Amino acid sequence: MRTTTTPETVAELIARQWGDHRPGLKYADGVLSHHRTALEAAARAALLVDLLPPGAEPHIGVLLDNTPEFPFWLGAAALAGAAVAGINPTRRGPDLARDILHTDCRILVTERVHLPLLRGLDLPGVRLLVTDTEEYEALLAPYAGAKPGDAVLAAGPGPSSRLLLYFTSGSTGAPKAAICTQGRLAGAGNSLARTFSVTPDDVHYICMPLFHGNAVIADWLPALAGGAAVALRRRFSASAFLDDVRAYGATYFTYVGRAVQYLLATPPGPDDRDHALRLGFGTEAGAVDAARFAERFGVRLVEGYGATEGGASVQRTPDTPPGALGRAGAGDDLAVIDPETGRECPPALLDPRGRLLNGAEAIGELVNKGRSLFEGYWRNPDAEAARTREGWYWTGDLFFRDAEGFLYFAGRTDDRLRVDSENLAAAVIENILARWAPAAAVAVYAVPDEVAGDQVMAAVALREGPGAAFSPEDFEAFLAAQPDLGTKMAPRYVRVVEAMPTTATNKVHRVSLRRAGFRTEDPVWWRRPGGASYRRLDAADLAGLLTSYEAQGRADLLGR
Repeated sequence: MRTTTTPETVAELIARQWGDHRPGLKYADGVLSHHRTALEAAARAALLVDLLPPGAEPHIGVLLDNTPEFPFWLGAAALAGAAVAGINPTRRGPDLARDILHTDCRILVTERVHLPLLRGLDLPGVRLLVTDTEEYEALLAPYAGAKPGDAVLAAGPGPSSRLLLYFTSGSTGAPKAAICTQGRLAGAGNSLARTFSVTPDDVHYICMPLFHGNAVIADWLPALAGGAAVALRRRFSASAFLDDVRAYGATYFTYVGRAVQYLLATPPGPDDRDHALRLGFGTEAGAVDAARFAERFGVRLVEGYGATEGGASVQRTPDTPPGALGRAGAGDDLAVIDPETGRECPPALLDPRGRLLNGAEAIGELVNKGRSLFEGYWRNPDAEAARTREGWYWTGDLFFRDAEGFLYFAGRTDDRLRVDSENLAAAVIENILARWAPAAAVAVYAVPDEVAGDQVMAAVALREGPGAAFSPEDFEAFLAAQPDLGTKMAPRYVRVVEAMPTTATNKVHRVSLRRAGFRTEDPVWWRRPGGASYRRLDAADLAGLLTSYEAQGRADLLGR
């Protein structure tokens, strides 16, 4: 039964499903009603209350693929007043153990497929629940009659109760566990449900991993708030995407990183528009790929911005120009700051086609100078201080702002390059290179220059797939025709990859690309300093380069 007031907690959103017998959860093995999903969450909440040791932090580690057990435990934590730490299954050994222990998880929910990851790990005080076993079913059986609200921890769930401890990805250092409370998450779900007009007739397809904030905050929560069903894909599959959305009647999905490029790389078919999808919401698709996606599949992609930490948000309005994300969200005082000088960057100059002409001056770090919804990192005061220095929230992301105040994403601060004393943003160069028709995927990153600073390197996956030939002449002609390609932006090195390396959240694995640099088994093309044409990097070239690095005392920078 739906209430007329706006729920202030995720627990209320879960409880509101009680008595709703319409389809609520779709997955490979069947369909469950909204009522059944609330019942399963209530049973696990009751089990949790009984299992959690006295005095322990109310934290549950969840090491699962996108199976029904994941939303069941999200719901259980909400009802009980506990928090879920999403555990990344691509982490290994001590790093995996560190994530579980750092978040003070006394219970770890997993499945048999992930048990090999846990062998040999020292996890003192952590109780393991393996969902696809008879022992687990027997453990749950006594709680089958539980209802929402029957079992709570301490004072029970409230707006200030922690619900998520979600690890933020980063290129260096251990991941930080961002704190997300029920009040903030319920507000985010309600806001997105209103923004995208979510109704009970919608089906939200969740193919991004639920251990990452995107799938929970931008897909599961607005479905809860709008009364929509969710459909789960165990792991993202580009080849199965259209079959899934047709089978489930999906109307909405979220994406992260390069998932859109993988979908565009699938063979086109005459039935590419034969589906019910109306919207995709995510980040880092790029204007070129978003246009290609809309043309091929008939689905509008909406780029959003709002980190798991909640420190800043950008809201799209009907007058948002192509390529922009929108303006500052309500209550935010966003500025684009030059991190070296602390001064606000000048407005971006855009040509009639929306291409950035003054990136070196206009690109800076997005900072929230007003109130922030950032709720901190679990047991990491140094990271909190770095995020909130000088009383501002520093996002760690690069942006530029046009004269009308619209904001454009330009990459992560880790993706900034410094070439010949000029600061460049990798995402801006990527957006230019993405126009090259033979490119299915592009990633731009820094490699150290032999003398000082960086050089631009690009990894390119070709549309024709493995074995396709890279034409240096065509690439050079393309670069020469791009009016917004600055004099320092053209890649010194081009690595041709069969497939772009990615993380578990479908983002480009830039760390591995940077570490390999130009020393890789993949074909690498390069331009000598001052040269205008690309040539294949051979053994003699590589030996000469390494000698130059050693002579300048910079050889130790390679492979970092």
